[in-house]
Amino acid sequence: MAAPRCQHATFLALSHFPSLDGLRCMSILPVIWHHSTPRPLEGILGRGPLGVDLFFAISGLLITTLLLREQEKTGRVSLGRFYLRRSLRIFPLYYAVLILYVLRTWLLVADSPSRTHFFHSLVFYGTYTSNWLVDFAVPFPVIFAFAWSLATEEQFYLVWPSVLRLGRTWHLPVLFMSTLLVVDTAAEYGMFGSFLPMGGLGHRMVTSIATPICMGSLLAYGLHFPKPFRALSAVLGHRWSAPVALAVLLVLVGYERAPLAAIHASMTLLAGAVCVRRDHGLSLFTDLRAVRHVGQVSYGIYLIHVSAITAAKQILPGNTLGIFAIATAGSVAVASLSFRYFERPFLKLKDRFAGQRI
Repeated sequence: MAAPRCQHATFLALSHFPSLDGLRCMSILPVIWHHSTPRPLEGILGRGPLGVDLFFAISGLLITTLLLREQEKTGRVSLGRFYLRRSLRIFPLYYAVLILYVLRTWLLVADSPSRTHFFHSLVFYGTYTSNWLVDFAVPFPVIFAFAWSLATEEQFYLVWPSVLRLGRTWHLPVLFMSTLLVVDTAAEYGMFGSFLPMGGLGHRMVTSIATPICMGSLLAYGLHFPKPFRALSAVLGHRWSAPVALAVLLVLVGYERAPLAAIHASMTLLAGAVCVRRDHGLSLFTDLRAVRHVGQVSYGIYLIHVSAITAAKQILPGNTLGIFAIATAGSVAVASLSFRYFERPFLKLKDRFAGQRI
């Protein structure tokens, strides 16, 4: 007899989704691998940047779930508390690492196009607008280039809570996010032609929306209300749902002609499956203490990993696997120390303003 699916009341009672830390671990490792390789690889080994997209799907699902539960509990979304919580989680480490990059580049990087480009772009890194205003299509390494994804997330945090607050019912937020999803997908395929020239500021702003964030946010709405939850749990609420979603994702990622929208949808369903059911079929892996720890400190790993790769290349030049291993171990170690001794005091302040831990 099949195990019963998760009930809506049970899902709403969950205050923490530990398996999402496991998915964050699965997200960050491909990113480190991608930046460790000297040249683009073919097949699934060359799709490391998609790890960032899985992060986006998780963020959309998680942040929207948090906001919806706060709205249901208190009758409103407190923008002040939300922005304060996010600021305490994100800003301290981000700006600390940015300052270290400034010092390192100023003192250790010889005069070069990369150095000049970094200092010209510094104001955009400092204001979370690098995804719009920094030129990444240059023929030399871009210092701090990974910040584009953090800018995308920050812009999501800035806009989305206000939309939820304005839309007392589900109609306006769902329409808003669905519109963004359609517009971004169309722009990715160049369907706006001369109206939004490929590579122009307007095109960069539209495509920075990130479809996985949109999909994750929409899934959160579906899971929050009873009727759509019943339909979604019929797909996501089985023990086999998460393994099947992961298998589909890996097949799509390995097929270079697979539509990006299909990849993003499978990522979103995977994130939903590990939230809907605690004892899902991947829980033996995602709930391992070491795996969850890597996921828990993945924000720090992301900010540190490029510097760790640079150091690893000095130790084992030309050895991709060795560079990846050293960079991963070094990033996890430094991020763990940062989380415990630098970030945790800010997180304790953040918890004072949290309506619930998710």
